[in-house]
Amino acid sequence: MRPSQDYLACCRELIEAVDRQQDTILSVAERFAASILAGRMVHVFGSGHSRIMVEEMWPRYGSFPGFNPMVELSLSFHHPVVGSNGQRQAMFLENVSGLADRILRNYDLTTQDSAFIVSSSGCNVVPIEMAEGFQARGIFVAALVSRAHCEASRSQRPDGKKLSDFADVVLDTGAPIGDSMVRIEGLATPVAPGSTVGGCMVVNCLKAEIAELLVRAGQPPRVLTAAAIVGADKAKELFEAAYDEHGRRLAKLYANLGL
Repeated sequence: MRPSQDYLACCRELIEAVDRQQDTILSVAERFAASILAGRMVHVFGSGHSRIMVEEMWPRYGSFPGFNPMVELSLSFHHPVVGSNGQRQAMFLENVSGLADRILRNYDLTTQDSAFIVSSSGCNVVPIEMAEGFQARGIFVAALVSRAHCEASRSQRPDGKKLSDFADVVLDTGAPIGDSMVRIEGLATPVAPGSTVGGCMVVNCLKAEIAELLVRAGQPPRVLTAAAIVGADKAKELFEAAYDEHGRRLAKLYANLGL
């Protein structure tokens, strides 16, 4: 079997792993839909490469308002790799206690909100403290981890607690310990990670279920849609309407700060 075939075989196992979580996915989707129907937001956070799942949720084609993508550049903008804005700094900062509280201080949160925290290992301090901060505010928290990797990893918190300890529900990407899924003869370490594939499947399963729930509730979402499907004029109309709705929802998160 070629390495690429090996990787695809592993991805098929990820599909099965996500499919086994259908009941949990639906229960999370119901909580998230309730927040959106209440005019509030689902706050989506991930540091490092978990930022990918945040941006997969919103905004992109096939996505709709109701999600607050909490992307901190200091924790995720590491494309230079070394030097200014490098990976070393980002990896250091995602284990600085107290940063999550500073992030959350920017928002006027309510118990009608929900939170979705993504961390493959579930062991870095900032994602854990984000979940802890949301729970302390009475907000429902769903976590997305690579369960096998999380269970085999050591928390960076002194008390040993992990993201799963501050989540009402835990979803699993299905990725293995260490994330990488392909072994190459003559190479001591595996390549080709799977958490992004599994994570994006979970995200889009949630998105699809939430969309159906919103339609059933009589509030069909404004979906960002390509002109190739609906025509240029309709696509522009949908984009403008979706962004305007996002702005209105976001404004509520700042309305009563400090009061």
